[in-house]
Amino acid sequence: MKRSGTADLPLHYGKVPAWLYERMSALGLSIVEAILADYGKDEVLRRLSDPFWFQSFGAVLGMDWHSSGITTSVMGALKRAINPQSTSLGLYICGGKGKFSRETPSELLRVAEHTGLAGDVLVRASKLTAKVDNTAIQDGYQLYLHNFIVSDQGNWTVVQQGMHDHDGTARRYHWHSQNLKSFIDEPHTGINGVSQGRILNLTARAAAPNRDGILAIAQTDPAQIMQEFAHLVMPKRHDIRGSDVDLKRLGALLYVTRELQTDNFEDLLLLKGVGPRTMQSLALVSEVIHGGPARFKDPARFSFAHGGKDGHPFPVPITIYDDSIAIMQKGIEKSKLGQADKLRTINKLHQIVLQAEANFTPQFDIQEIIEQERRDSWKYQGRTVMGKAEKPTADSPGIQLSLF
Repeated sequence: MKRSGTADLPLHYGKVPAWLYERMSALGLSIVEAILADYGKDEVLRRLSDPFWFQSFGAVLGMDWHSSGITTSVMGALKRAINPQSTSLGLYICGGKGKFSRETPSELLRVAEHTGLAGDVLVRASKLTAKVDNTAIQDGYQLYLHNFIVSDQGNWTVVQQGMHDHDGTARRYHWHSQNLKSFIDEPHTGINGVSQGRILNLTARAAAPNRDGILAIAQTDPAQIMQEFAHLVMPKRHDIRGSDVDLKRLGALLYVTRELQTDNFEDLLLLKGVGPRTMQSLALVSEVIHGGPARFKDPARFSFAHGGKDGHPFPVPITIYDDSIAIMQKGIEKSKLGQADKLRTINKLHQIVLQAEANFTPQFDIQEIIEQERRDSWKYQGRTVMGKAEKPTADSPGIQLSLF
């Protein structure tokens, strides 16, 4: 097993409003079902163990693109949506935040009783991953969330998060059971975050003599340790800037969804009648489902699907979000009946965007895109935790965009 990555995030407090949480559960379930249909259970676990994909997934669901709240909200929404269907999906989500994290062992034992898996082995894995991140890696973060996601085949992923006592940040840790060899000898494929100085890492292979010597301390410069690990550090600021986004990828997506006519693509005829703004969201949803690992190095880009609950980069467009959910759910239901045309069409949308990227040169200001989204937000029942978006006044300046 390897720890597949970690993410450093500014610590945000507050509660996800019900109007967003319901939609996160519905769209999150549809995305997981689509991945299951095309790639299987092990791929869902692999995706959840990737800190970059996880952050992108949370952004597509309308959570704040950079905050610690993505972890608790996404895992809570998925647990709520997936567990009632665990028997058919073959996936079980245990644990959670605070007191719910302490219920993980008993939940795993119930899963084991239902599936025939070795419950004691799963419980041991859960406890060891928590112990490593809380004790063996002394980086200043105290765990307060622990989720254990297991398939009915016995493979699993752990997503857990700790809070730093002093600097106002949270650190998310990802583990994956693939190629499990040792919990104490180099178990991590990824640790990332802002350097906190020198740290104690008794899981490093270089620390084997120290472990054999019992309790001898091995201190290693984090810069050396982190060279081999997935690295995601999110800024404390709320606003999205051009440096946060791959402008070529975003620009090609906007060009395809806003400028090209669906009628020109036989592969997209099943999306005929879907407006450009919904198409933009679907393209990003499709990328979360079908995109390769390298596509998620800029999680902020995925917030251009459904905005963010705090209004960054723009309010959550409720009408568009509901359209995305309806189209995905309809595609999932048809695929269960052996008619996967709709889901294949959404995949084709992603492929067309990939083709457009090859020769695309971005010639637009990302702030203009964001401002346009904010100005149009009222049309789509835009909403944030502060309230509903209002129609711009008549004297508000218009914006003429140039994407190519």
